Amino acid sequence: MKVVTAYLLGNTSPSADDLKNILGSIGADLDKERIELLLSEVKGKDIIEMIAVGKEKLASVPFGGEGVVVSTAGGGGDGGGAAPSRSNHRD
Repeated sequence: MKVVTAYLLGNTSPSADDLKNILGSIGADLDKERIELLLSEVKGKDIIEMIAVGKEKLASVPFGGEGVVVSTAGGGGDGGGAAPSRSNHRD
C-alpha cells in the first residue's frame, strides 16, 4: 500500500527512483520488486481511469449486512448479570 501511496504522491508518471525517494524520505523500507511490479502494471494507463475502475469494483463489494445475527441476550447459563440497582428507592 505504501508503494501505491508513493505513486499517487509522485508526478503524473513517477519513475522507480521517484518512488524510492518518496519512500526513503519517510524512512520506509524499499521493496524494489513491489515498485517494479506496480510500475509495470500501471505503465501507459491513466491514473484517473484506474481510480474510477477501482471505485466501480468497490461499489459491488458487500460490506456486512445480510445473514449476520448478533445476539446480546444471555441465552441460558447462570443468568450472568447483577440485578439493577435500586439505590434511589425509598421504603
